[in-house]
Amino acid sequence: VQDYPHQISGGMKQRVVGAIAISCEPKVIIADEPTTSLDVTIQAQYLRLLREIQEETNLALIFITHDFGIVAKMCDRVMVMYAGRVVESGPVRAIFNHPSHPYTQALLNSVPTMDERVERLYSITGQPPALWDLPLGCRFEARCPHADDRCRHHYPPPFTVGEGHTADCWRLE
Repeated sequence: VQDYPHQISGGMKQRVVGAIAISCEPKVIIADEPTTSLDVTIQAQYLRLLREIQEETNLALIFITHDFGIVAKMCDRVMVMYAGRVVESGPVRAIFNHPSHPYTQALLNSVPTMDERVERLYSITGQPPALWDLPLGCRFEARCPHADDRCRHHYPPPFTVGEGHTADCWRLE
């Protein structure tokens, strides 16, 4: 352990950070993009190690990630956020199988699949709102194909769409 951070690989850096965090015997670890810049093999090893430690120590892991593969593999529940607000939350399988908020639907549509070849990947039109100038209503309204006047002026409450599954969209009323 005589090396400086710039002398070790990304995977080794992740392991060092994980070891430091776990050495404190926490009850919860918040992992913010824990596999960024790791190759697929190292990513799988790192996630497997986290899962083993979680099971051995009854540790709660909170992942902050854009990677739906990690969510599917590592998480029981998911919260989808847009412009600083939770727009949908629930069990991973429920959200993957029945996404209810237009942003969640768009995110899942943007993930390429192995079974179909496409010329152009799906992308969400428009730009996210500036966080210093947020709209009064739904923050996704300007990019939403289903938006109406109510969406522009009033933020929707969470609507229950299944057991433990909620989404903030007026279409669910």
